[in-house]
Amino acid sequence: MSTFMAKADDLQRKWYIIDAEGKPLGRVAAQVAKIVRGKHKPEFTPHVDCGDHVIVVNAEKVILTGRKLDQKMFRRHSLYPGGLKEMSYRHLLETRPERAVMTAVKGMLPHNSLGRKALKKVRVYKGTQHNHNAQQPQPWTQEI
Repeated sequence: MSTFMAKADDLQRKWYIIDAEGKPLGRVAAQVAKIVRGKHKPEFTPHVDCGDHVIVVNAEKVILTGRKLDQKMFRRHSLYPGGLKEMSYRHLLETRPERAVMTAVKGMLPHNSLGRKALKKVRVYKGTQHNHNAQQPQPWTQEI
């Protein structure tokens, strides 16, 4: 008996909604990374993009435990000398909460072409409104 290897054309992709309200940022990001990678499916194949699409709503209501809101810094660099910009996660969640969630998910995906392809299947929204009703997304029922 040979090992089953999924083919990208044979997979059925679903859409899921995850409500991030009151949930820790890392737990939400880990769950999203697992879904877009396809690890929740029995036909998971490591070298094939077999994940589903994920819509994260209420990104501004995600929580950080401890003193991470003030101590954890979001850093980016302009690639010019002295071009390091940094801000606390408290300021980042007030101004651009979508970016905080996307950065956390990106760090939990593989850093190769498969991870870049999986990251394109993540949509993050500030409130509860999204424009993907035509895809008939289902709420993610497993515990986060």
